[in-house]
Amino acid sequence: MVSYKSLSNSYDALAAKAKLEKLNVSEYTSKLPSAKELPDIFRSYLTKGRLLYLTIAGIVSWLLLSSISTGRSHADKFHCFGPAMTPFEMNVNSYSDWHRNSPTPVEFNTHKPLSIKEKNNSSSITLHNLNTIVSTKDAINNRERVLILTPLRDASRYLSKYFELLMALSYPHDLIDLGFLISDTSDETLAILSSEIANIQSGSNPFNHVDIFQKDFGYNALDNVDVQERHKFEHQAPRRKNMARARNYLLSSALKPTHSWVMWRDVDIVECADTIIEDLVKHDTDIIVPNIWFHRYVDGRDIEGRFDYNSWVESQKGLKLAASLSKDDVIVEGYKTHYDTGRNYLARMGDWRYNNDEEIELDGVGGVNIVVKADVHRSGVIFPSMPFENQVETEGFAKMAKRAGYRVIGLPNYVVWHIDTDEKSNH
Repeated sequence: MVSYKSLSNSYDALAAKAKLEKLNVSEYTSKLPSAKELPDIFRSYLTKGRLLYLTIAGIVSWLLLSSISTGRSHADKFHCFGPAMTPFEMNVNSYSDWHRNSPTPVEFNTHKPLSIKEKNNSSSITLHNLNTIVSTKDAINNRERVLILTPLRDASRYLSKYFELLMALSYPHDLIDLGFLISDTSDETLAILSSEIANIQSGSNPFNHVDIFQKDFGYNALDNVDVQERHKFEHQAPRRKNMARARNYLLSSALKPTHSWVMWRDVDIVECADTIIEDLVKHDTDIIVPNIWFHRYVDGRDIEGRFDYNSWVESQKGLKLAASLSKDDVIVEGYKTHYDTGRNYLARMGDWRYNNDEEIELDGVGGVNIVVKADVHRSGVIFPSMPFENQVETEGFAKMAKRAGYRVIGLPNYVVWHIDTDEKSNH
């Protein structure tokens, strides 16, 4: 049993303890700074070097952590999959397997585009982007450059009319370049050509650029012979082979990266539409030729004659004939006693009074006036000077183009007029 006295003593002890604790709290509370004293105390702590050092250390630590985090996120953009070896340590098979199954994405450093330009006229590097060179039916609005090419041989008497027709062309002259190849010439072709070009280029409507090339092939077999002798069968294959060489020399020398179209044009045309370039390119085909006729005046009457029999549609008879020949034989048209091809000739079709835009697929073309998309030539389709499917020059060119998958078109009702050569028809 607890006595009253012991309880009384315990109560007194607890009361005494509580009183002592109350006194201690009051003592501690009295030592705290007042609200007015806090700014001064805060300022004093800021001026102490210890806090300044701690602040600087904190900033540096934050910057280091930030850079590490940024570097890790940037490095995450680069991934490398494959064996733990460099490409130089792999064999061909493992390298191929790696790239086929797990392509490696790479992010290159970005920089301003590089531009190749002439600096102080001393640069020897020029960039030509052929992806931008197109051949479309809207050639004028697209500012497409046209190259007109004409091989010349003893052509002085035709040049005046040739340039008269050329100057009348409605296609913008600043988009036209001219190229001429003079070969095995004995007359004043070069002198007259130079004079005509000088007059045009100093006039009010010059062409963009003119190139004149000279190349002799030593082919003089038909000098000083009349028309009938010139067109004998035995002369045709050598003559056409030589013409092909002249065309190829001219093409390879004059074609520039900027050209979209090439127009082959004989020097002895006497009449054609001023809009001939626009009229032909609007068909938007790889190779296109008009029909070629001539005027012959007899007793004051105009007799319209069909001229170019090198534009034709192949026949089964022609294919059978070619299969029976040596690969070195050249089929020439107009000599039925030698080669009866049974082909359908563009010259025998159509009439200039009908729809000029009517098209027909051809297998051979003549060279009086051909319009070609420049990329056809750039792709390697030229004028064979040796037999290609038993054809050479322009007919071989058409055969080669067809073999390459290009489209060759003739316009039976669109007529260009050639000079009358007074030849007897062999057709």
